[in-house]
Amino acid sequence: MTEATPGRRGGRQLPTADELRIWRDFIETTAALGSRLESRLQGDSSLSTGDYSVLLALSEAEGQAMRSSALASHIGWERSRLSHHLGRMERRGLIRRQECATVPRGAEVLLTTAGAEAFRGATFPHLRAIRELFVDALTPEQIVAAGEIATALKARLDDLRTQ
Repeated sequence: MTEATPGRRGGRQLPTADELRIWRDFIETTAALGSRLESRLQGDSSLSTGDYSVLLALSEAEGQAMRSSALASHIGWERSRLSHHLGRMERRGLIRRQECATVPRGAEVLLTTAGAEAFRGATFPHLRAIRELFVDALTPEQIVAAGEIATALKARLDDLRTQ
């Protein structure tokens, strides 16, 4: 790489040629990986990665229910995007929405039996695809480094969001 160190850019305002090459490789590879995982998930289960994210969050939530605002925050979506997506999932019987008893004008999203079954059916093939496309491509050291990179990027984005 260049003389720049992580977290400190030495006054540079633009990335170096090496940094741009690595950035482009990173973005193109993660997009291709995401596309391949999406395709496999859709083919194996008829669920999109968005469906799976919602179902995962609900399956882990207390009572398999969450306020829609908390769900949006948890999966990192804008509330309007989530609302449209939940409408499609509700029409397919994967979730249902109801008024929140404890919060005026609040909505709660609940996992249905059909949603729980769809999630369970999708999980093993999805985890197998993650193993094949991501884990098996990397050494144990690279897995650790990928985790550290993801943590650093998430922290930076969280910091910028609060500014």
